Amino acid sequence: MNLQELFSADFGETLLRFILCLVVNWGIVNFLYFKKSRRRDFYFTFMIISVAIYFLVYLMMGMDRGKATMGVGLGLFGIFSIMRYRTDTMPVREMTYLFVVVCLSVVHAMSSSLGVDDKGALTGTPLFELIVIDAITVVAIIVFECMLKVSATKLVQYDRIELIKPEKSEELKADLEERLGVKVLKVEVGAVDFLRDMAVLRVSYEGKNASDINNKLKLKDTDYAHV
Repeated sequence: MNLQELFSADFGETLLRFILCLVVNWGIVNFLYFKKSRRRDFYFTFMIISVAIYFLVYLMMGMDRGKATMGVGLGLFGIFSIMRYRTDTMPVREMTYLFVVVCLSVVHAMSSSLGVDDKGALTGTPLFELIVIDAITVVAIIVFECMLKVSATKLVQYDRIELIKPEKSEELKADLEERLGVKVLKVEVGAVDFLRDMAVLRVSYEGKNASDINNKLKLKDTDYAHV
């Protein structure tokens, strides 16, 4: 089989849909997710998962995808959508973007074959449907990202636990602003250790996360519980 025959066959259509899927996922990750989070580790994760899931679903469905059942597709979708790494707890926002990347990869891999007209040319209806789905997804993300402003956060081990009382919230914010050099928007108090005079705070502030090491304080899940 020569190159022309390869790309006029079913695999050529697969590569076309893969390119569309990769471009859309890259746009979502690069311009919507990474612009705010600056997390290079998740950038890498989302893009590689997008590639891997697309071809895994495609190969599992077989070359004749028209015979694939919806049950198989939903099963694969469910398995990958709930996937999480055990090394670090994945924040809710990152889990949401992972869900979107998995969803679009599965949709593109399982989409119906492009039609062929009487002259042997590919028709654009199925591809157009994919583009509409991609556009709706991107627009929805943009709308809700603009509506719900995501502030930068830091986890702080705080030593002045006398200021964590509700009536001293303004003093707490003022102290954190002076010591961190940022405009504090919100402070959430987690675990409190009276033996070591230490409390765990989640500080939301104006600005962007400065680096990839933010929010990676190694604490147990119980440290985030309110007291």
